[in-house]
Amino acid sequence: MVVRLSRHRLLALFCGVLAALTLTTPALAAPAPAGTTRAEAAAGWLARQLVDGERFEVVYDGVAYPDQGLTLDAVFAFAAAGVADDSGTRALAWVTRPDVRDAYVGDGATEAYVGATAKLALAVAVRGGDPTDVGGVDLVARLRSLQSPTGRFTDRSAFGDYSNAFSQSFAILALDRTAQGVPAAAASWLAGTRCADGGYPLLPAQPVCTSDVDATALAVQALRAAGRGADAAPGLRWLLSLQGTNGGFANAAGTPNANSTGLAAQALRDGHRPLAWARARTFLAGLQVDCAGAPADRGAVDFDGGAFDPATAARATAQAVLGLTGAGYAHLSAAGATTGAPTPDCP
Repeated sequence: MVVRLSRHRLLALFCGVLAALTLTTPALAAPAPAGTTRAEAAAGWLARQLVDGERFEVVYDGVAYPDQGLTLDAVFAFAAAGVADDSGTRALAWVTRPDVRDAYVGDGATEAYVGATAKLALAVAVRGGDPTDVGGVDLVARLRSLQSPTGRFTDRSAFGDYSNAFSQSFAILALDRTAQGVPAAAASWLAGTRCADGGYPLLPAQPVCTSDVDATALAVQALRAAGRGADAAPGLRWLLSLQGTNGGFANAAGTPNANSTGLAAQALRDGHRPLAWARARTFLAGLQVDCAGAPADRGAVDFDGGAFDPATAARATAQAVLGLTGAGYAHLSAAGATTGAPTPDCP
């Protein structure tokens, strides 16, 4: 009797694990098998928010400014969800327009910004383009020119150097897709910034090394792409130690949110932690506006689950999509994506 009960429990445990491993992204209502998934609905909402169908903007003191970074986040989200490919095409065409591009990455002479250059180069590659010729600009060569002898990528700017773990990680992820690959010194430098607890800081060389969820999630993906799995492993363990009982991850202010959880979920999936990834997806799904919400908001992912805030929803939704799909930056591709902006399957 005892043996039989033990077997039953083992079988139940196995079935539970199997269900988690094979979990598919649920739909918002109760659709037919071919219904819209949560990631597709989120990407569809995001596509409908593009200004003039091509860009995002940020409003400061009543003035709207172009937001190339958020627009590229949307490009990544469309690729991850495999939808809104037409929106992705228009968005990337806008970012790579010479005036918009140079305002973002710098002119290449007096001004050249690591994070922007790397992120744009990665987006071009994700959409199947050639980052060595973006309107006549070789983003890959420019990116490599910003690497210092230590392996760190730094900004060339009269306004100062604002490079950090994000810019270093995006540089590694972008260069990983090139024929020459990632410079060993670049990966070594990033690995060397790891804190004693296993996580990675946003800003290196601080008096106290303070691990950051977002920075660690991106660093883990970059290090794994560079073949430095041993250096990524402590970061993964640190992330697992911080996952809340609800599956979410908090920012430096202690607020569980879609942005941090979306990034962490990518790292967990890429690092072969499927159960933790499934829990993170459950948290993200709980932040998504469902069929009970206002029709214009359905599919969007709220930042922290409070009152829906359109000002933060676009970035939260873009990063949540990658977490829902588990599509890491190293393997992201727009190949095979369909056109159109899906809507949730609501009655």
